[in-house]
Amino acid sequence: MAVLEQVRHTRDGAGRAAEDIDVVLVDDHAVVRAGLRLVLENHGVRVVGEAGDLDGARVTVFEHQPDVLVLDLHLGPVTGLTLLDEMPELSPETSVVVLTMQNEAAFVKEALGAGARGYVLKDGAFEELTSAVSATAAGGHYVSPKLGARLAAADGSPHLSGRELEVLRLIALGFTNGEIAGRLFLSVRTVESHRANVQDKLGVKTRHELVQYALHQGLLPGPADGSG
Repeated sequence: MAVLEQVRHTRDGAGRAAEDIDVVLVDDHAVVRAGLRLVLENHGVRVVGEAGDLDGARVTVFEHQPDVLVLDLHLGPVTGLTLLDEMPELSPETSVVVLTMQNEAAFVKEALGAGARGYVLKDGAFEELTSAVSATAAGGHYVSPKLGARLAAADGSPHLSGRELEVLRLIALGFTNGEIAGRLFLSVRTVESHRANVQDKLGVKTRHELVQYALHQGLLPGPADGSG
């Protein structure tokens, strides 16, 4: 299903009764997990496990085989997309809802293209998460409604993949190619390739121009922003 079709049908499927849904929470902030657990359990959803890093997530998901995995897009220095890529082997019947601060269209497309069935922004998580869990557990899709216009507008903008946006963000934050490779578990050559692709797509040549683009797109966190 095309991304925009998923946005137009944010709740395709009747959903499932909350008491029939097992969920695993993966977020690197314990206070966020506690809040999400409280919201879900107050709606009758069973939270059967949680983890704060990639290794713990692998073990917890494999052990519990949940109906739904609620997954932060950024787990400290690594990306939740890594776990998303591994889900067909870890727990093939589990639906994934990405929970993140990242509201760029490319991240949404990247996550859905990698197999996520839901995409919820953290600033609307409490209102939307139970709907996303119910819809995806029933085999449907859920994308935060406020992302619809952004996805539509992205069709006329330079298309950067989610990985390219991650590399761009880290470049703008001052990391070297080697440091970016270490944080994203990529080779330096792969990072250099992503950087070259970004510069080509944006028609820029200098790091200063990359930083200005990142600032314009809101990729750099403000003083109170999270990293997930």
